[in-house]
Amino acid sequence: MKKTALNKVHHAMGGKMVPFAGFEMPVQFEGVNAEHETVRLKLGVFDVSHMGEFWVEGPNAFNLVQHLTTNDVAALYDGKIQYSCYPNGKGGIVDDLLVYRFNAEKYLLVVNASNIDKDWNWVNDNNSFGAKLTNVSDVTSQLAVQGPLALEAMQKLTSTKVTDMEYYTFKVIEFAGIKDILFSTTGYTGAGGCEIYFKNEDAEKIYQAVLEAGAEFGIKPIGLAARDTLRLEMGFSLYGNDIDDTTSPIEAGLGWITKFVDGNDFVDRSKMEKIKANGPTKMLKAFEISDKGVPRHDYEICNAKGDVIGKVTSGTMSPMLKKGIGMGYVSSEYGKLGSEIFINIREKLVPAKIVKLPFYKG
Repeated sequence: MKKTALNKVHHAMGGKMVPFAGFEMPVQFEGVNAEHETVRLKLGVFDVSHMGEFWVEGPNAFNLVQHLTTNDVAALYDGKIQYSCYPNGKGGIVDDLLVYRFNAEKYLLVVNASNIDKDWNWVNDNNSFGAKLTNVSDVTSQLAVQGPLALEAMQKLTSTKVTDMEYYTFKVIEFAGIKDILFSTTGYTGAGGCEIYFKNEDAEKIYQAVLEAGAEFGIKPIGLAARDTLRLEMGFSLYGNDIDDTTSPIEAGLGWITKFVDGNDFVDRSKMEKIKANGPTKMLKAFEISDKGVPRHDYEICNAKGDVIGKVTSGTMSPMLKKGIGMGYVSSEYGKLGSEIFINIREKLVPAKIVKLPFYKG
C-alpha cells in the first residue's frame, strides 16, 4: 500500500488510517460531524496527496487536451482552471479531472487517485498528437485547505495576494518560504479555500506551516469521511459512485462541461450529441429524505407502487441539514423537481423528493 509524505504525521496526530485507492489515508481525526462543521464554518486541512498529476506539454498540448476532454479548452487562459471529464469512446466516463492552463503549450491534468494508472494509459494511448507527457503523481504532494477562513489564513504564508483570487484560478508563488508552489482556488467541499501543490520533500514543512497559520482561525486536520459528506452536500459527483465507465456526462448532469462548440471535436462527441438530442433514459438526480432514514450507496429507488426505478449512488445524513440526502440515477420520467420517490431502506419504502442542488446553501 502506498503512503503519502505525511503518513507518519497523520499517525502521530491520531488519524484513523484506512486503505483508500491504494493508499493508507486518514479517514477521520476528531470525528466526521465535528470535522465537517469545522470546514463549513471555519477551515480545515486535508492531505490529498494521493491525487494524480500529469503534465501535457509541447506545440500540440492543446490539441491533445481538447481531444481528450469534453469541456472547451479553448476557453481557458493562462492561470485558469477547468473542470472536465474524459469520455471513454463508448459513451461513458474514464474519469473526471481538473485542467490547469499554464500557457498554450503547457497544461496540468489533475486526476482521481483510484484512476491514476487507468488515466495515464488512456492519455498515452490517445496521444497521436505527439505531446510530451509526464506523470508526476508519485513525487507531488497536495493539501486542500478548505473553509470560509482558508484564504485569509493562508495569506499569512505568502506575500502574493491570494485572498482576492477568483474561483478556479491559480498562481505559482513563494509559500511558507518555499518557491514555485502551485496555489489554486479549487476544492471539493463547496466551502471555499484552496488546493496547494508541492514536492514531497517539502510536505511536512508546508503542512506544519499551514497548521500554525490557521491556528488562530480554528484550523483542524480533516479526514476523507468528512471530505465525502462535504462534497455530497454540494452535489459534487464521486467517480466510482455517481459517474463511471457506464454513465455519460449528459446522464450525470454534466452537460455544462460537455461543450458542443466549433473546434471541440472530443472523443464521443457524436454519441453525446445523440444522447442530448434524444434525451437520456436515466438521469442523476438529488433527493432529500422526507422521513427518518439514511440512504446508502446501492439502495433501490422506487416509485409509489414499489417498482424499482433506479438506485442510490451516494447517500448520507447531512451534518448541516440533519436529514438524509443522496443522489441516484432514476428513470427520466421521475426526474422532475419535486417528484416523490421512495428509497428502500431495510425493506421499508421511505419517502423522498427530488430537489435542486446544492443541498446546503450556506
